[in-house]
Amino acid sequence: MDISEMYDLTGKVALVTGAGNGIGRGCALVLAAAGAAVVVTDRSQESADAVAAEIVAADGKAVGMACDVMNDADLVAAVNMASSTFGALNILVNNAGMGGGGRENPFKIDVAYLERIYRINLFAPWRLCQLAVPLMQKSGYGSIINISSMSSQDKEANMGVYASSKAALNHMSANLAYDFGPMGVRINCVGPGATRTAALAKVLTPELEEAMLRHTPLKRLGKVDDMARAVLFFASPASSWVSGQVLFVNGGGNQTLD
Repeated sequence: MDISEMYDLTGKVALVTGAGNGIGRGCALVLAAAGAAVVVTDRSQESADAVAAEIVAADGKAVGMACDVMNDADLVAAVNMASSTFGALNILVNNAGMGGGGRENPFKIDVAYLERIYRINLFAPWRLCQLAVPLMQKSGYGSIINISSMSSQDKEANMGVYASSKAALNHMSANLAYDFGPMGVRINCVGPGATRTAALAKVLTPELEEAMLRHTPLKRLGKVDDMARAVLFFASPASSWVSGQVLFVNGGGNQTLD
């Protein structure tokens, strides 16, 4: 295979959840740049439309739609949007997520919180896989990328719900590789380390960044593009014999605090 073909997604159709900003937006942009038509979903129709417009302005193909991954009807509609608008679905990026941030004191959260985090971080990706895989099998090409987290293997206080939901996502993906592989569909996870997004910017201080970099051999925090490129690898023919894996993109270490 020619090197230019390894990352060529021309003719492929991708669906990205939580793509209105941050890592999801970066994934939508890089997949479109590689040639894929992209269904950009976000809880905010305005944000989804803005990213889709950005792709179209760069001569790509995209459509934006509002999608709450807690709502099963929205998940069905998103998959149907890919099929009805672009005629197929080949790539699914389960990026929408919630929780963590060291705010999960086990004595101050309730079961309803736990259920919400698991519904967003685990149940929604599972349901979208269930909906998408038959279309991928029909098309003859399928790749699912679940956005996990370094928290899935780190151990910190007040992170038990988020961290365990992401650990479950990793293990679910590894097991689903056995179910989906015979259908011609791969499934992998990307586990971001601390990444410069708007969400991180709200809490990041110079002192906090310095503490994070003490555990980061490459001596910088992650960029959205770092995560998006890992997603592109898993989405593309370059990773055609890779499934059931977790790729941690973390500068060689982790960004836990002392």
